[in-house]
Amino acid sequence: MVGKYEDDVALIKAVQKGDQKAFEQIVQKYKGIVAKVVIGMLGNQADAEDIGQETFIRFYRSLHQYKGDASLGTYLTRIAINLSLNALKKRKTQRTTGLEEKYDALYADRHTFQKSDNTEWVQKALAGLDEKYRVVVILRLIEGYSTKETAQILELPEGTVLSRLARAQVKLKSLLKKLEEY
Repeated sequence: MVGKYEDDVALIKAVQKGDQKAFEQIVQKYKGIVAKVVIGMLGNQADAEDIGQETFIRFYRSLHQYKGDASLGTYLTRIAINLSLNALKKRKTQRTTGLEEKYDALYADRHTFQKSDNTEWVQKALAGLDEKYRVVVILRLIEGYSTKETAQILELPEGTVLSRLARAQVKLKSLLKKLEEY
C-alpha cells in the first residue's frame, strides 16, 4: 500500500509477524493521543490508565481488522472512545448523582475553587455533558480532528457532528458560568 499511512501499515505487518518491538513503537507513537481522549472522556486518571491499556490490548487482538484506510491514530481513538463510553455507562449504573450535587460537593469551599486551574474547570464542565456531546468536543476542539475525521471516527454524518458541537458549546458555556459563580 502506498499512501500516508504506509509507516503504520508496515509496523502492523511487522507485529503480525511477531515483532514485539514494532508493537512497542506503535504504543509509544500513539499513547499520548489515546491518553488525551480517554482522560477527556473519563476525567479520572486511574480509570483512564486502565482504559488506555485496554485500548492497546484490544487493538493487538484485532490487528487483522486494520486495513490502513484511516490513520492508526484514528483507529485507536475509535477503540478508546468505545471503551470510555462503556466505562461511563458502568459508572452511571453504579451511581447516579446529579450535576448540581457533584459541583456542590467538589466546590463547597469557594477558596478551593478559586485556586483550581482552568484545566480543572474545563474537565468538570466536560463531565457535565452527555457522552454524545463530550466525545465531539474532545475530538473536535481538544484533539483537533476535523469535522470530517470526527464524523468518520464516530460513524456519524458531518451535520450531526456540527449540531452536537454547537449544542455542546452552549452547554459548556453555561456550565463554566455556573462554576465561576461558586
